[in-house]
Amino acid sequence: MKTLVVIQARTGSTRLPDKVRLPLAGAPLLQRMIERVAAAKTPFSVTVATTTSPADDPIVDIARAAGVDCFRGHPTDLLDRHYHAALAARADVVVKIPSDCPLIDPRVIDRVLGFFHEQPDAHDFVSNLHPPTYPDGNDVEVMTMDALEQAFREADRPFEREHTTPFLWERPERFRLGSVVWEKGRDYSMIHRFTIDYPADYAFIRAVYDKLWTAARPIFPLEDILALLVARPDIFALNHEYAGVNWYRHHLDELRTVSGAMTRALETTT
Repeated sequence: MKTLVVIQARTGSTRLPDKVRLPLAGAPLLQRMIERVAAAKTPFSVTVATTTSPADDPIVDIARAAGVDCFRGHPTDLLDRHYHAALAARADVVVKIPSDCPLIDPRVIDRVLGFFHEQPDAHDFVSNLHPPTYPDGNDVEVMTMDALEQAFREADRPFEREHTTPFLWERPERFRLGSVVWEKGRDYSMIHRFTIDYPADYAFIRAVYDKLWTAARPIFPLEDILALLVARPDIFALNHEYAGVNWYRHHLDELRTVSGAMTRALETTT
């Protein structure tokens, strides 16, 4: 089976424009993330899925510089973009990893893919997000091409199109779902935030790279990040106000399998 990792990326982020091109250790954030994804040991190919907008031409350049393919598709319908990227690559298994995860641990990718490939006929969809236990920003979702195609053809709610996979994990009575939880038996999903959506997130991620990245050892593991945050609570605090804030909070009245404990409202000051 051909396994394709799709990294969705665009320059037009509303909260932090052009975040995928922000510098990390002398290279664009997206390039650093591609390096971490490619460091996983499981065999797969990688495609960066961006939009057809001319504003996203730089995404193509970054992908090429990193030595991976780039697919250009629908600007807002991420389900459409994932499906057609997978179709173009003739993939049998599709892995969704968003481009806002520049600290993703390659071993987490291997663990989720390993779970799926151990019994390739047992699951339609496997992730480490249902329930979430890893620090936010280690998102890995694996699905069969058949399941992705069914979602592509049938999903009709806007958030199902925008977030690609809810049509699958919201229907446990229809799809065979698998879940991978953190082997350490912890739940850091609402405590640690390794994803990037706000300027404070970039400050945090840049501080982690400044302390842990070296040319001789560019792929530092999750354990090193957690140890750094214990030693440097000032770095931990940089984006802690956003810990647990995710897109679920906007759709709790529509989602059947997500509880309020899996998200947090964004606190604002007046």
